[in-house]
Amino acid sequence: MDLKAQLKTAVEAAAASLDLPAVDAAIQETPANKPGDYGTPAAFQMAKAAGGNPAQIAAQLVQNITLPAGIKKVEAAGPFINFFLDGGAFVRGVVEKPFEMPKLGGKVVIEHTSVNPNKELHVGHLRNVVLGDSMARILRAAGHTVEVQNYIDDTGRQAAESLFAIEHYGRVWDGVQKYDQWLGEGYVQLNADPQKPELESGIMEIMHKLEAGVLRPLVEQTVKAQLQTCFRLGARYDLLNWESDVVGSGFLAQAMNILEGSRYTSRPLEGKYAGAFIMDVSEFMPGLEEPNVVLVRSGGTAMYAAKDIGYQFWKFGLFEGMKFKPFMQDPEGNTIWTSAPDGQPDDERRFGHAQEVINVIDSRQDHPQTVVRSALGVAGEQEKKERSIHLSYAFVTLEGQTISGRKGIAVSADDAMDEAQKRALSVLQGINPDLAAREDAAEIARRIGLGAIRFAMLKAEPTRKIDFRWEQALALNGDTAPYVQYAAVRAANILKKAEEAGFKTDGTGADWDALPDIDLVLAKQIARLPEVVAQAARIHSPHVVAQYALDLATSFNAWYNAKTKQGKPATNVLQSEEGVREARLALMVRLRKAFEETLNLIGIEIPAAM
Repeated sequence: MDLKAQLKTAVEAAAASLDLPAVDAAIQETPANKPGDYGTPAAFQMAKAAGGNPAQIAAQLVQNITLPAGIKKVEAAGPFINFFLDGGAFVRGVVEKPFEMPKLGGKVVIEHTSVNPNKELHVGHLRNVVLGDSMARILRAAGHTVEVQNYIDDTGRQAAESLFAIEHYGRVWDGVQKYDQWLGEGYVQLNADPQKPELESGIMEIMHKLEAGVLRPLVEQTVKAQLQTCFRLGARYDLLNWESDVVGSGFLAQAMNILEGSRYTSRPLEGKYAGAFIMDVSEFMPGLEEPNVVLVRSGGTAMYAAKDIGYQFWKFGLFEGMKFKPFMQDPEGNTIWTSAPDGQPDDERRFGHAQEVINVIDSRQDHPQTVVRSALGVAGEQEKKERSIHLSYAFVTLEGQTISGRKGIAVSADDAMDEAQKRALSVLQGINPDLAAREDAAEIARRIGLGAIRFAMLKAEPTRKIDFRWEQALALNGDTAPYVQYAAVRAANILKKAEEAGFKTDGTGADWDALPDIDLVLAKQIARLPEVVAQAARIHSPHVVAQYALDLATSFNAWYNAKTKQGKPATNVLQSEEGVREARLALMVRLRKAFEETLNLIGIEIPAAM
């Protein structure tokens, strides 16, 4: 248990011993100009609940709190309770004890990427991939079992148009160009063709073949090419679910059967909905001008929302139906599975059966996703409704221009990654020619370039729009991944020099009590990581981890550049007095580990040098 959690427990136990009202005793860091290191306003809440003077309640609590190890004293400051750290003991605890990450448990299904299999991924798609992959990493760290799914719309019009363009224009793949990029060129060509309206019958014929599964091998070739792009970015998947399999598995009928018994669904005999199967979502989506959602038209044709509802019900394990088989291996040799008509039933309940489902889909789908969520409430699955999460994100524009794959206004994800690595290498060559001449210069540039792209997609809240600009995304200073990476490399360089000088870095000989407050401040920042992971898992957003990475780098840089009153370096590790030097070297080991753990949560690697 981390120290803030121990303090929370101690305050609540003291309240119970005094028969004070039970409250959630939030523990906060005290402002820099206030006494103490941590504090709580719990006495305010107790006074509000039971009456009385909050300052008197705070004084009573202080007399009855049992302090955990690492806390030197506790004081009442009016209605506030302030705790003072035992600096040496706290820093030593941070250094010697592994972080205790949240142990939340339960299975989470995350669906992300889900790019139409008709062209390559572009820069706009990267936000979806990076958000979903980072969320999966964070939730695993928080103790969840995570299953990452990628939905393949193999019966959609976009796939049909790209495949039609091959035959119509006599296009031949040379086997060298990346297949999804080559396929996408045909899609753009067709949509720019003024004769396209006259080609509708041919496109529809391809759509029928896709629905029949005849052209699935061609779509699989596209999907594999798209996955190579995602692998390069660091994303990994457990299961590919194909639209044709979802439709063919009877999910729609099973979901409609579940909804049929609800008091919120009906089949009107007259009026504009006569003969249709409709769902009243007014109780779950108040304020709608039209609260009735048509699931099945009077002619028996299912609406798109009905299919999405069926798929969501399956993710939560409300019914079975699909078969699965291995599809391919990821770069680490792990098997990616796929739904398949010729696969095996999921007798071991390997897939789906989630306690929580997160769909990473852009903000244009806010309303449809709310309808899907509401359908769980209509079905009487209130808990599942609350744990049906739409991780909505805003658009990505490119240098101020709206991205359109149909019009060819985009930079492919592969080209963006190539450019990022090229620019990173150029910067290295300009800053340090010796560094650029290293054998691993290309690998260093890869980590910097891809880290810059991932961070650019994560540092803002998902609901904020991103205008992707090369100079901003690839800047090696400011609110960027390279800024954090450089701090991590700097910590590693300190340790390398210490080892070359023969100093111990494992805490042997450390005089923890001799450390000044400046080291305590850095240790407190390092200790925040489990709390940050818990917050990111709770609000379903990786941006708080990205911001913490910046905070950690900034705290370390402030510590590194600190000066004494005489203007001399205050934290030169190797020149510190014996005992303090060993304590600081052990702190640097823990700091470096914190950088690794933090950046790994958002899929960013630390380069060997910068």
